[in-house]
Amino acid sequence: MAEFTFVVQKPCPICGESTRVVKTKSRLVVEKTDEDFCTHYKGFNPYFYKIWFCEHCGFAADEKHFLGNISPKPKRLVKDYLAEKKLHMEFTEERGVPEAIASYELAIHYAEIMGESMGHRAGLNLNLAWVYRETGEKDKENEYLQKAADLYDQSIMKERYPIGNLTDNMAIYLVGAIYYRMGDLEKSTQYLSRIMGEQALRTQEPKTFDRARDLWQTIREMKGEADKDEKK
Repeated sequence: MAEFTFVVQKPCPICGESTRVVKTKSRLVVEKTDEDFCTHYKGFNPYFYKIWFCEHCGFAADEKHFLGNISPKPKRLVKDYLAEKKLHMEFTEERGVPEAIASYELAIHYAEIMGESMGHRAGLNLNLAWVYRETGEKDKENEYLQKAADLYDQSIMKERYPIGNLTDNMAIYLVGAIYYRMGDLEKSTQYLSRIMGEQALRTQEPKTFDRARDLWQTIREMKGEADKDEKK
């Protein structure tokens, strides 16, 4: 895996100890990108390494949150939790599916403890769904896709955007794309229509508008084919 990754030492934001973490090299070859932004790379899956894990205390988060400033209250909540739990995950430079899944489950758990935004937690669940997409475990993929869709839906109503690089309109599109991936074309159309109805987005967020339009057209064609089959 040295072709795609390298090991660095970083201070844990919870316990302060220096821990080994794996970073992904930037020169990856993209093969395709799914409707919900899951990008497939040649010979490597960087989503397996997105979560950093402290070898000493057991804290886990994505790189941005691991390196960011955690405010006193969330930090105390995590420390109190870890005082009662002994969490340990072996450091391995090369992660397989079990390690990747475990890292996301921990990151999601800590994000809940710290009261992280619903938008952020939705992203973690979506990333875990992408890991299951690689394994072909459709039921598990759909389980986490649904969790991501529900959190994004609540986030759109209650939280202020942008969250990270995600605008509220991108989040609406993403929910539509998630339902498309789960095969719920009706729900997908409902969310995509919200984007299509905002004509100002053609100039404000042209990429989001174009994605929604293209997926909406794909669904329309699929429904047309289904109607033809029913009439035969």
